[in-house]
Amino acid sequence: MISKDEYSKTTELMSQAIDAFSEQISVIRAGRANPSVLKNIYVDYYGQKTPLLQIGNISSPEPRLLVIQPWDISIMKDIEKAIMASDLGINPQSDGRVIRLLFPILSQERRNELVKKVKAFGEDAKVRIRNIRREDMDKYKKQKKDSEITEDDYTVIEKDIQKLTDESTAKIDDIVKEKTEEIMEV
Repeated sequence: MISKDEYSKTTELMSQAIDAFSEQISVIRAGRANPSVLKNIYVDYYGQKTPLLQIGNISSPEPRLLVIQPWDISIMKDIEKAIMASDLGINPQSDGRVIRLLFPILSQERRNELVKKVKAFGEDAKVRIRNIRREDMDKYKKQKKDSEITEDDYTVIEKDIQKLTDESTAKIDDIVKEKTEEIMEV
């Protein structure tokens, strides 16, 4: 039988793979402007690369608009440069106190590209899950071969790990489906 420690370790590794996938697709913009799309943008703030999310208030007063209100207005130009250098494809508009980011309506073609990207990330996450399963099963095959566990124990372990794998891939499929619906929503 698989020990509780080994089972929880496998569960934790699979959960981490799912969390990493969720984090990865959170920056993909769907229909609404979401501050999380700014997560990977860093601003040169007094010689330090600082996440944009940490240097001001960011709000979304309208579905397609993000407003950045920096705590230090002297870095407005640095924020604008960082946004223009990012892969957002948006030109910031500044009035000296706040920066506005107006997101264009996504075309059907762009929505389809984003869905493909989400599905590709989902497949990568499933591969990570299957690799965790394979590594665990290799370890237990070796133990069975070395007579450290019985054939019956191996069968039970295999079923337990397969069940975990199936649950994890189903979660990934659900996340992909949810994000796809969010992207395709007009």
